[in-house]
Amino acid sequence: MSFTDTPVTKALVLGVVGLSIGASIFDIKHYFYISIGTHFLRYGQLWRIFTYQLCYTNSSEVLFGAMSLYHMRMVERFWGSRKYASFIITTGLLTAIIPPILLTTLLRPLSFGVLDYIPAGPTPILFAILAQYHAMIPQIYKYKVSLSTSSPPSNSNDDTTGYIFSDKSTRYLMALQLAMFQWPGSLLGAVIGWVVGFLWRNDLLPAAVSRWRVPGWVVGMRSQKRNDRFDGIRRRLEDEGASTGTATGAQTAAGGAEGENRRRPLGQQLIDEVRGAF
Repeated sequence: MSFTDTPVTKALVLGVVGLSIGASIFDIKHYFYISIGTHFLRYGQLWRIFTYQLCYTNSSEVLFGAMSLYHMRMVERFWGSRKYASFIITTGLLTAIIPPILLTTLLRPLSFGVLDYIPAGPTPILFAILAQYHAMIPQIYKYKVSLSTSSPPSNSNDDTTGYIFSDKSTRYLMALQLAMFQWPGSLLGAVIGWVVGFLWRNDLLPAAVSRWRVPGWVVGMRSQKRNDRFDGIRRRLEDEGASTGTATGAQTAAGGAEGENRRRPLGQQLIDEVRGAF
């Protein structure tokens, strides 16, 4: 239970928690949501498109958002940090732009101004990740929650009425809670996030979007030049190891002859030394 091999997930969790706490401490939470009629149509604050997903504005959403990101860290382990970071940035930009445009041009006019609010928080990004988690991570076990208060007989089949859940159900329930906290705005973001994640996974987005990757140094990967240099050093060490092994073999043979000399009697060794001197 840790952030091992998941630096992007760790940065997301710490960022969401830290920015949410900072927004509360400095009393700037009013900068992280969107009211179409007020912020866009009246004051033209289009910059809010790129800020409303940075943090949540209440502690319950912070808790559920951080827990959901943490439990879906397996997606990063399957993909690797570089692909996962690229996915986060790509879907973050798409889900930042699509909901405000859809709400301004279509939903708000059709609802006569009732649908006007987009709450703060990265719920769309989280649902884009959830779409990958749903498709990639298999279920490990299932369990049944019975609606009956009486236990069935021991010799009968367990056919009581109830609901069947899996080990992934808690992840879905936490995400659903986030989608319903400030609906319909939060529900709209969740649906759009899921759709964007589904399109990305099935290669239905433009190739330039789905195949783009962040530079390796962003997630701590070494550059190709450094990799080539290290490969050259490794090959030289292997060559030196082979030559050292050959020399060691020769020394071992010489040591074997010396060991053979040590096994002769001391008197014979002295006679041989004197004979060699003369």
